[in-house]
Amino acid sequence: MITIKTDSLTKKFGAVTALDNLSLEIEEGQIFGLVGPDGAGKTTTMRLLTGILEPTSGDGWVAGKSIVTEPEALKKDIAYMAQRFGLYEDLTVMENIDFYAAIYGVNIRRQKEHIARLFDFSGLEPFKDRLAGKLSGGMKQKLGLICSLIHTPKVLFLDEPTNGVDPLSRRDFWQILYQLLKDKVTILFSTSYLDEAERCKKVGLIHKGKLLECDEPRTIKEGRNAQTLEEAFIKIINEQR
Repeated sequence: MITIKTDSLTKKFGAVTALDNLSLEIEEGQIFGLVGPDGAGKTTTMRLLTGILEPTSGDGWVAGKSIVTEPEALKKDIAYMAQRFGLYEDLTVMENIDFYAAIYGVNIRRQKEHIARLFDFSGLEPFKDRLAGKLSGGMKQKLGLICSLIHTPKVLFLDEPTNGVDPLSRRDFWQILYQLLKDKVTILFSTSYLDEAERCKKVGLIHKGKLLECDEPRTIKEGRNAQTLEEAFIKIINEQR
């Protein structure tokens, strides 16, 4: 089942084309990695697919809803964790969760099991009374993820969520994502870390607003006779030049 689909999705800011005719399909219950350097178009793609930006042309569908004609309707089925997630540092971990639950219309008392599960796989329960501003970078990312998942979305958009996070916290974060796949959550994950891209079911290399390659990591490496995705992607970019 296809959960995310785009058809010639394009976004221009004046004379600058941030995203150029993006067409891709992402299946339900998989982690799809959108990989590229800063300014490649990753964040623009995320904001288009979450209904924050309007496309210049083309269309996209998320959980069966058009981002052009149904941008508000799709928001109940998705969660978007931006590079700078809006945690309130003067609130505790639990108060932040309560706040986002209220935004999404989630009844905390009826969701005790769900919240307990989120605490369990994030390891944050011992810190639920700690101010968010006193958390480490990795713990803040975990709290941001909990807040994003509080309403049980079908599709999760993560825009470089592990940027600047220590290796151990990155590993823990990925373990959480793998557990989400058991619930058939579809995850679109943008990153500039090529080792993280290796963990994805499929990856798309985006460069200067264009999707250059889209396939399973192993297939991409084999197609370019490369040992790593980094080596393969360098070859692909050089081919375009």
